[in-house]
Amino acid sequence: MFLRAFKYLWPERFLPEPEQADPFSEQAHAGPGKTGVLLINLGTPDAPTAKDIRRYLGEFLADPRVIEIPRYLWWPILHGLILTLRPKKLVPRYRGIWMDGGSPLMVYSSRQAEGLGRQLAGRGIQAEVALGMRYGSPSVADAIDDLRRRGCERILVVPMYPQYAASTTATAVDAVTRHAGRLRDQPELRFVKRFHDDPGYLQAVVGRIEDYWREHGRPQKLVMSFHGLPRYSVELGDPYYQDCLRTGRLLRERLGMMPEQALVTFQSRFGSARWLEPYTAPTLIGLAQDGVTEVDVVCPGFLADCLETLEEIQVEARDAFLAAGGKRLRYIPAVNDDEAWIRALTDLVQRNLQGWPSTV
Repeated sequence: MFLRAFKYLWPERFLPEPEQADPFSEQAHAGPGKTGVLLINLGTPDAPTAKDIRRYLGEFLADPRVIEIPRYLWWPILHGLILTLRPKKLVPRYRGIWMDGGSPLMVYSSRQAEGLGRQLAGRGIQAEVALGMRYGSPSVADAIDDLRRRGCERILVVPMYPQYAASTTATAVDAVTRHAGRLRDQPELRFVKRFHDDPGYLQAVVGRIEDYWREHGRPQKLVMSFHGLPRYSVELGDPYYQDCLRTGRLLRERLGMMPEQALVTFQSRFGSARWLEPYTAPTLIGLAQDGVTEVDVVCPGFLADCLETLEEIQVEARDAFLAAGGKRLRYIPAVNDDEAWIRALTDLVQRNLQGWPSTV
């Protein structure tokens, strides 16, 4: 407040130094500027330590889009119980999946951004690419600032969630617009809402599955496990459930499987509320009890492997299936940095960049 008043009273004290660019010159504003692409994923702890996990969970679970409980009820639970106990329990689980370059989510998301940049350049499309994480680092704000420093006047935002949910896609959009709202010189923005039935995305997942089966053989059942969501989110208007069902049906049809051979389930239930069903772990246990001995699990909603796929499915779900009498459960990896997926992502971006300058 006082600084602003001083600027009006004594503006000469705040003029640029002689060596700085003159903001009133035509050269300072010449040209259309560059086009940028911002990929946004969920986020990850910086390191598999209780401190870093606590910081990440604190930001993630404080988002009202993620936990739709009144603050006065949720805050004591979050800070008094969850952030006190859960980080220590998660340390060995994160350490079990950690890669040399960091968490799998960060490693593969970074490779996707790099691959997208190469593919766009190879197609003669002039676009800067940046990666932001909704929670943790690099933050969405830092990624936008990075693109702005590189001269981007337009930014295409691609939340890396094929199926739309308010707790994923919408909160990524919130982060972008919130930061843009603080900028004096805002970039032009476009958003990709969802791509749950995009042919390139579907074929990349199908190719991943078929490649795995060519090497390891087909199972009796394929379980397509999507991240769960509270039922009330769908009742309030979230299209996520229908998006997941459509993705599952299209994948099954492309794989040439009958409805009883490929099942859609939902994992990662949190709290006592009723979530989308059927739940993944109970479904796998039921299959084993019914005499199914071999199951493969794929997670089409995850574009990069992470704790929910490598630990929850590949370890916990497998153990539950085997304990119930199953003989073999295999997890088919996410598309990660697969070339087919990078091409499909580039196709998606290219379509959404149409009409903007600096693309050829």
